[in-house]
Amino acid sequence: MIPDQVKKLVIATGNKNKLTEIKKILEGLSLEIKTIADFPGLEMPEEDRPTFRGNAAKKAETVSAFSGEMALADDSGLEVEALEGRPGVHSARYAGEEGDYAANNRLLLEELWNIPPEKRGARFIAVIAIALPGGETYFASGVCHGRIAETPRGSGGFGYDPLFVYEPTGQTFAEMPAAKKNMISHRARALRQARELLGRLMDR
Repeated sequence: MIPDQVKKLVIATGNKNKLTEIKKILEGLSLEIKTIADFPGLEMPEEDRPTFRGNAAKKAETVSAFSGEMALADDSGLEVEALEGRPGVHSARYAGEEGDYAANNRLLLEELWNIPPEKRGARFIAVIAIALPGGETYFASGVCHGRIAETPRGSGGFGYDPLFVYEPTGQTFAEMPAAKKNMISHRARALRQARELLGRLMDR
């Protein structure tokens, strides 16, 4: 149960692209959305857990403990069948420096250079953690299946979006309008579950 004094939700990410997606899908909730920038001195923890769930929980619980507010964090990544699930939890830092999307995409294509289209299956996974101050942590998750293109396509999105082909449309996430991607992406699916979960928690 969320204590009566909790009126805010802190989004526990420094990634502006993720923040935009999260805020869009959570629009309309009767909560004041805050970010980690609203809490000077707050340092995000190292993402050193072996699972998406573990990393999401660590971030949400750290931010909730520091801010005294309810916190929402996600951990997400790309798993490629031909690479035995890599890059997985290391997706954001696959090529070294975190957030270097171009380098990550180049490395992924290099590792798949001799893999035919029919064996380039992949899936995006997102896990959302919602931590209550001094209380429990709740989870939601989403998966989106697709395949890896042989060359980047599209100018939208971020991360691996130019390479991830959503099979029902034949488009990469980067070729889709944001509104369309936000209906079917792994993060969108997890956030819709999280939105319902937040509603139930607020009604208690």
